[in-house]
Amino acid sequence: MSFIEQLKFNADGLIPAIVQDQSSGRVLMMAWMNLESLEKTLAMGKTVFWSRSRQKLWMKGETSGHTQTVKSIRFDCDGDALLIEVDQTGPACHEGYRSCFFRAVEPDGRAFRITEEQLASPDQIYGKK
Repeated sequence: MSFIEQLKFNADGLIPAIVQDQSSGRVLMMAWMNLESLEKTLAMGKTVFWSRSRQKLWMKGETSGHTQTVKSIRFDCDGDALLIEVDQTGPACHEGYRSCFFRAVEPDGRAFRITEEQLASPDQIYGKK
């Protein structure tokens, strides 16, 4: 039995994929995959996801050049989530941060703070003026 047969995609045919930096262990982002994006990721060695808002496949870095080279793919004990270890080129976040998880909630739960330096502005990433 292949590992794909062990996976449990949701009713929309999607599975969450947590992307982690292989060298640091830092969680970079979470995105959705369908069977086609997972197969393309396996074939290309670069992460490909399913955009729920655009209803299409997208390769991480196709616009920005900030690609993710896949080092390993794991799945959890229930088969309903993926963990993808990558070598990240540039910021992982479309807002220009190394990780999409750059905000931390304060202990009182009322405020948050930015926890890392922005590496690039979205305009720099996507060439907007």
